Amino acid sequence: MTLLTYRRLGKSGLKVSNLSLGTGTFHSKLDQSVAEELIRVAFEAGINFFDNSEDYGFGEAEVAFGNAIKNLNLKREDLVISTKVSWRSKGWGPNANGLSKKHIIECVNSSLKRLQLDYVDLVFAHRPDPEIPIEETVRAFNQLINEGRVFYWGTSEWSAQQLTEAHLVAQRLGLE
Repeated sequence: MTLLTYRRLGKSGLKVSNLSLGTGTFHSKLDQSVAEELIRVAFEAGINFFDNSEDYGFGEAEVAFGNAIKNLNLKREDLVISTKVSWRSKGWGPNANGLSKKHIIECVNSSLKRLQLDYVDLVFAHRPDPEIPIEETVRAFNQLINEGRVFYWGTSEWSAQQLTEAHLVAQRLGLE
């Protein structure tokens, strides 16, 4: 019996454990067997929400997490998996970071490959991007949702004003 409770994430129907396990330290310096043990113990304790990022170990954390859920034979439907579109990535080109449609879609595609998944439940736009029109960012995430590669998107370091602007853009465009 788990001591954890589950709650809806925001106004969505997605239920997540009140604790999540972040994979920020799952990189080449952490043995894969240790990562798997951490995930196993967390899952058995009732944690269903696992947070990743393209930026954690420059993608190594997503590889370790993807390998772990395969090796542990965890059912995908029992997990809520998130990742983040960040400012840093392995690429060095002018489109290798930020919240342009190009970077968002390429980042999610790369994350899915590293995680060995067909979809992620949630993608965070980690930080706002003042250089990209908010409409482009909103449309990119909506496209990923419509294609079934992402179920929800959110933010982690956006101001109330930026959130309001994104919400108004989505409403104006008739997006979810």
